[in-house]
Amino acid sequence: MTLLITIIVLALIFDYINGFHDAANAIATVVATKVLTPFQAVVWAAFFNFLAYWVFGFGVADTVAKTAHTMEINLVVILAGVIAAICWNLLTWWLGIPSSSSHTLIGGFAGAAIAHAIAVHGFSGYIGEDGETHYWYQIVSWYKAGKDGGMPSGVIIIIAFIVLAPLLGALASYLISIWLLNASRKSIGPKIFTVALMLATIWFVSHQMVSYEEIEKPRFDSHFWSVAFDSHNIKWLLVGFIVLTVSGFCLIFSSLNLHQAEAALKKMQLLSSAAFSLGHGGNDSQKVMGIIAAAVAVYIHTNPGVHMDSWLDVVLPNEDKGIKGQMPGWIPLACYSAIAVGTLSGGWKIVKTMGSKITKVTSFEGVAAETAGALTLYFTEHLKIPVSTTHTITGSIIGVGLTKRVSAVRWGVTVSLIWAWILTIPISALLAALFYYILTIFI
Repeated sequence: MTLLITIIVLALIFDYINGFHDAANAIATVVATKVLTPFQAVVWAAFFNFLAYWVFGFGVADTVAKTAHTMEINLVVILAGVIAAICWNLLTWWLGIPSSSSHTLIGGFAGAAIAHAIAVHGFSGYIGEDGETHYWYQIVSWYKAGKDGGMPSGVIIIIAFIVLAPLLGALASYLISIWLLNASRKSIGPKIFTVALMLATIWFVSHQMVSYEEIEKPRFDSHFWSVAFDSHNIKWLLVGFIVLTVSGFCLIFSSLNLHQAEAALKKMQLLSSAAFSLGHGGNDSQKVMGIIAAAVAVYIHTNPGVHMDSWLDVVLPNEDKGIKGQMPGWIPLACYSAIAVGTLSGGWKIVKTMGSKITKVTSFEGVAAETAGALTLYFTEHLKIPVSTTHTITGSIIGVGLTKRVSAVRWGVTVSLIWAWILTIPISALLAALFYYILTIFI
């Protein structure tokens, strides 16, 4: 039990570090454009990091918890993975590199699990609990097909989104920037497009909403408030609100003078940074929840017959067996609190990289980048994919830079960031494997 408590404490410390390491993701553009002071910006971001507790479910947490097969590892594996993730996060923060906290956690977990499999079984095959022959590399859940044609999961999918998340962010921000630029012109075409987009958004969001009868645990007695504040529905209502707000601005953009447009864009930056901070909190806090859930599952498996107190009564979902997951309320509350407090601590070296070194950012570009980043995070969270908020916002900032000209993006800085992204998972995995072998000497 002592080891389990140690892992939970270290996981929350990682969550705190994640907060100040990734604070720049949400506040870099509002600080660079002087919409908010650095202190105001971190308070703003931290508030919405915590508010994500009421918005998002546990889909990403489930994906992270199943990075390695929990029935074949022990608590030392998870401990080594968390320590490796903390070390890499602190190193990259010190160097001012906006690396992915998500991928260092996944890499650490997977690396320690592989080290454990090799230490216990060697490189030859062994008979698993299912009676079939397994090999050391199969301890990691590399790929699992989606149920009923849904989105597949596994480490390979997470690795794929090292490339796809920034590309999606860049494409979305580029398209939003082009949309805004055309909306500033006094022609009817952009307005017709905007109205059509508003109607399509209303139709799409209404079809994504679940009814009161479909909600398993309504939060209120009132049908209306239960539907409105269901975690699934809130997310889609936010998507609709963001798109409709930007659309509303586009309809009046051409009638504003330069001063009025700049003032409106700065106000919209508050909305876009809040939306991105919600996505950051919802995406990254769930990863720590997944690690804690995996640790409890491993503890129960390695201590058969043990009685777990209600405050640690965690059950991992299993769609194949029809088992629904459950998690005590204090775990998500603690995770969202830790990341919010971490964000309050700031990460000014990375703010400088994100806010000025990649490309010069104005309020116009800040709105486009943060809106694109937020929408990307909401959709990937819906698909239960733990993407990197760092990669997403970096891609979004590059996307708005490309609307000016290719040379507006400082590609030397960008290439250095990409190398850090590529190296994060393998270095975290090697660190975790090293820590695992060291820890096994003492534990």
